[in-house]
Amino acid sequence: MQFMLLFSRQGKLRLQKWYVPLSDKEKKKITRELVQTVLARKPKMCSFLEWRDLKIVYKRYASLYFCCAIEDQDNELITLEIIHRYVELLDKYFGSVCELDIIFNFEKAYFILDEFLLGGEVQETSKKNVLKAIEQADLLQEVPLTKKYDTENKLVHLLLLLHVLTAIVGLYDSGFCMTEWNLFVFKCHVFGKSHI
Repeated sequence: MQFMLLFSRQGKLRLQKWYVPLSDKEKKKITRELVQTVLARKPKMCSFLEWRDLKIVYKRYASLYFCCAIEDQDNELITLEIIHRYVELLDKYFGSVCELDIIFNFEKAYFILDEFLLGGEVQETSKKNVLKAIEQADLLQEVPLTKKYDTENKLVHLLLLLHVLTAIVGLYDSGFCMTEWNLFVFKCHVFGKSHI
């Protein structure tokens, strides 16, 4: 596989994964041409087409098109199965995946694709193993916040907001600013003297 593209019915690119080195200019040109070509095809037409020296395999799921470019000697049906397996993985992870899931969690969509495909070839055929690897990565990302950290974090955000608001209103011109002493008194009041 040379690359995979996910795009909407409106032609908005949602995900792209390239397995061959190309310049950004060439990638944009290929993407624009392919999106226009695929969107111009009628729903009853074949999901395979020859384009340049490649074969394009695409499938529409709801409002998204999944499009792959393969070499001339590669099997189109296997590529269609790869697309379907990727959609199944997305479905299992997100629970009935939709375009918004991909938009707001694109890093997860890329991660799932990277666990499934490596260098344009299937690296793991088991859905269970792919999902297990993703769940383990999710556990590594989730860091529990302690109450103290959460409270200090809120204080930092509050102080930042205070400085932004005072700058906007123009109170700095009148001499108002948060001095070290004011900050120390505020911390003592919020955290108590044991945390200072």
